Amino acid sequence: QVQVVESGGGLVQPGGSLRLSCTASISIYNINTMGWYRQAPGKQRELVASITGSGGTFYAGSLKGRFTISRDNAKATVYLDVNSLEPEDTAVYYCKVDLYGLQYYWGQGTQVTVSS
Repeated sequence: QVQVVESGGGLVQPGGSLRLSCTASISIYNINTMGWYRQAPGKQRELVASITGSGGTFYAGSLKGRFTISRDNAKATVYLDVNSLEPEDTAVYYCKVDLYGLQYYWGQGTQVTVSS
């Protein structure tokens, strides 16, 4: 069983920044894509950004510019840097790890609350 652990969430004031981290307990050589999703209260889970093993990135159109995804292959870790946070960014942020093949694993989520 692959463990996926997120960290870095918290309470932030509007305009603030956060770095979310996600580490998978499996060799990076087994990992294809790593991605961040978020789910706000009463809404469906949505893709925020993803990154492939070779560094190719994808961002949800409305979020590009404020969100930056990066990956440390040596640590099997993906990061999400978020700037200029808005109250609408309040959500549980989840990490998803896609292995080569059809297996994928979710983390337990980390809460991000943007409020003054």
